[in-house]
Amino acid sequence: MKYRIPVLMCLVSSAAISQPARTGAVPNPKVTGPIPATVQPGDPSHDYPFLTPILDLPSHGYVEEEFFLEGTANRYNTPPLATGSILDSGHPYRTRMVVHRPMSEDQFNGSVVMELQTIGPDYEHDAFWQQSHDHLMRRGYAWVGVSGLRIGVHKSVTGLKAWSPTRYGSLDITDNGTVMDDGLSYDIVSQAAQAIRSPQGVDPMGGLRVERVLAAGGVAAANRLALYHNSIHPLAGLIDAFLLAAGGGQLRTDLDVKVVKFLTETDVSQGALREPDSDHFRRYELTGTGRIDYYFSRQLLSLFNRDNVPPQVRDDCQYPSSRIPARFGVDAALDHAVRWVRDNVQPPTGSEIQLLALGPPVVIARDSSGIALGGIRLPQVAVPTAVNTGVNTGPGFCPAGGSFQPFDNVTLRLLYPDQMTYVIQVIQATLDSVKAGFLVPEDAAETITESVYSSIGRQ
Repeated sequence: MKYRIPVLMCLVSSAAISQPARTGAVPNPKVTGPIPATVQPGDPSHDYPFLTPILDLPSHGYVEEEFFLEGTANRYNTPPLATGSILDSGHPYRTRMVVHRPMSEDQFNGSVVMELQTIGPDYEHDAFWQQSHDHLMRRGYAWVGVSGLRIGVHKSVTGLKAWSPTRYGSLDITDNGTVMDDGLSYDIVSQAAQAIRSPQGVDPMGGLRVERVLAAGGVAAANRLALYHNSIHPLAGLIDAFLLAAGGGQLRTDLDVKVVKFLTETDVSQGALREPDSDHFRRYELTGTGRIDYYFSRQLLSLFNRDNVPPQVRDDCQYPSSRIPARFGVDAALDHAVRWVRDNVQPPTGSEIQLLALGPPVVIARDSSGIALGGIRLPQVAVPTAVNTGVNTGPGFCPAGGSFQPFDNVTLRLLYPDQMTYVIQVIQATLDSVKAGFLVPEDAAETITESVYSSIGRQ
């Protein structure tokens, strides 16, 4: 499949100043699989991939396969903003990777989004896949989820081993409980990338010709990948780009690598680090978005309910979660990041969300309705029908969901006296977002279609 439109946001190219050419210094792990699912998803035995998608992948020309990978990992000294060094070696590990890939070479665009699985506080989930699976499949990406963080594998009740002792009981990324600080995660990431790029024995990519591997992670995984970028990437040189969402600590500026960081309004309101843009770094702040917005939370809840996972996403927050589709921003940023790495085409620069105070607490500047000023403003913000923000209160993940408060009918009639007024404004704002590079055509079409079929202007 030919690559067509721009791609994601928090990525880093492998052409680092201090980084050697790929020399094969990273060993290949032993890959076993595909591990068969012996029961249907939802079966109490849980002998199927954790949080396996509900959607019908084969109808999209995709397949899901799960593999175990094992090897020995180093621990590293990771000095701040500097290349690391080996602390000690020979720590055995065994973990898993889940692969969602096109069935045919013709459909594959050559790019693998390899996600270091994101942690809830108690479990791991496929954050980038859940957000952007529609875009990943229509563009022909492969997605690989790697279980490399300790809590996701070893946490009681919700960790992989506890959730399915039958399937995952043999996994261990702590060297029998002697490494409890995620110190083995660096080599797990490197060796997973090696298995994807240059397989020996079992090929987790099913023979697809991989041209680039993009490392992605959110929240805790983004913070871990930021450390990997600073200290391990110059040694390993296997990652073509990094996508960091809702996290990621301070990054070195002396590496010639492309980085795109994606921040929702939630992240900005919670004091996320704001590095300046450069010729190898972009930061995108999306106005009105929650880290776990309505779309994302509905997807997670359906999987939690099926797989008997105690839900952290709640319906008893102060307000419903934000309806601004953060996934649209992720889709556009992903395409930009790939073009940046592949073709050296610089992505657009996004505006910052305006702040009145850096905090703590952070105070965001807002208009008279309560909508944040500045930032990347998707059509749902530019042509508002509600106040969507990145803040909320309540138990569990409520503070990460953002908030949604619809305008009353009087306000809607003043803004949009008829449906045509509303639809025309949405079309214009959508075209502006596409032209600016913050919305891909398919998401633009979905936005306009929703406006045509909405009740706005018919009150």
